[in-house]
Amino acid sequence: MAASPLPPRKFHPKGVTLLHEDRDLIVVEKPCGLLTIGTGRDSARTVHSILNDYVRKGDPRSRNRVYIVHRLDRETSGILVLAKSEAVKEHLQQNWQESDKRYLTIIHGSITPASGTISSYLAENSALNVYSTTDQTTGKLSHTEYTVLKEVRGLSLLEIHLLTGRKHQIRVHLSEKGHPVVGDTKYGTGDRYGTLALHARSLRFTHPVTGRRLTFETAMPEFFIKLVGTVELPHQ
Repeated sequence: MAASPLPPRKFHPKGVTLLHEDRDLIVVEKPCGLLTIGTGRDSARTVHSILNDYVRKGDPRSRNRVYIVHRLDRETSGILVLAKSEAVKEHLQQNWQESDKRYLTIIHGSITPASGTISSYLAENSALNVYSTTDQTTGKLSHTEYTVLKEVRGLSLLEIHLLTGRKHQIRVHLSEKGHPVVGDTKYGTGDRYGTLALHARSLRFTHPVTGRRLTFETAMPEFFIKLVGTVELPHQ
């Protein structure tokens, strides 16, 4: 389905790229470094606050607001969907496993085989670190499908098909495989790059009201191109 006409650029939200908007939802591309929604410890500018301001058109008395459907980590860039009503949010969340979520990532080393699925039960400890466990009562079964797109200078560009959506799933699975994501200071050993090479590149889902299938794709981030050069990306 083609996206509906977007408003003139001067009316676009500041800080995110607007990909699609209709009466029920908004789709944006989030840059690296921006939180999806604030926490009790961090009330800085977020995607949620930016889009709340946007739908209120500068009127603080407006009842318009947006609702978080899913999240991306602060360090992860890419596609986010927000609903314009609680009913739309709940419908999308209840059917989110039916959406098709594809990421790009750059990892250290050469992963073998060149394509496959990493599966484990993921749990989180009191220090908020996610890890794989054999205890099925505490962990949630998680699946990360990957395909190597390019290898260069000790790095590998992967397309990730996220089959389940657990916290830090991609980063943990690749790190435990021995190939941490470039720039991952939490699950890697630290490196000189400073930016997490993880991007939510494409998303396909069913519109909760019209029933039509929507597909959104973004380009490979400049940071990725600097590391591995250009590559023809697969389309959904």
